[in-house]
Amino acid sequence: MGTITKALEMLNCFSRKRPEIGLSEFVRLTGRDKATVHRHLSELEQNGFLEQHPVTRAYRLGPAILRLSAVRETTNPLRSVVRPIILELSNEVGELVHFSMLQGLSLSPVHNADPRIHGTQVFFDEAELLPLHATASGLAILAFSPGKFVDRVLARPLQRFTENTITDPDTLRDMIAKVRETGFSFLEQGFDKEVTSRGVPIFGPDGTVLGALAVAIPHTRLTDEKSAAALAVLRKGMVRITRSIGGTIPPEHAHKWCIDD
Repeated sequence: MGTITKALEMLNCFSRKRPEIGLSEFVRLTGRDKATVHRHLSELEQNGFLEQHPVTRAYRLGPAILRLSAVRETTNPLRSVVRPIILELSNEVGELVHFSMLQGLSLSPVHNADPRIHGTQVFFDEAELLPLHATASGLAILAFSPGKFVDRVLARPLQRFTENTITDPDTLRDMIAKVRETGFSFLEQGFDKEVTSRGVPIFGPDGTVLGALAVAIPHTRLTDEKSAAALAVLRKGMVRITRSIGGTIPPEHAHKWCIDD
């Protein structure tokens, strides 16, 4: 792992729950020595990716993140395109709906919406990278990814997030094959012990899978009726988002989502 990668990787430590991080906590989170961590933090700060709180001296995301985010959205709009679609789907199903894009061997959340009409909601941290093996979104992506990519993901040590997290590669391959056959992924309490999710892939301009759309439902609220409603909005959402971002649904898979054209 190169020096630049090690430095940039530290940005992934931030989340809604952890918006500010001190030097000692960075050392603990990264497992690196204090001198190296401090050097990386200083370089990130000098380039505007981080800034220090004037009182606590803890680090937080800097203005360069905002600038680059604005450039990305202006030149290659995505969040503004998918936001109204996700909001509509969320209101229709009455649950949290989220769209994430592939980032290396993980998923990076792009946008989520929750109508908050129930007393219990799913907690979703838009700053947290999602694992491919332990989320419905991840399984949806793996099901339509090249075999070599799947091999890379499953060859790594697979983290267990709950007692229901599946980490056996052979079992995961069987699950991935089923998702590829049906077009929909299903995962019960694999990433969050309180949540069950369903997901579908989102395709890019060349028909390559680049992300996933998912509905997350508190496990105690899951019923056959709710599950059917989730599948309906996912089918609709997959088509609308893929086409809205200029994507192409591979013709050989279109029937899985009842797409005729």
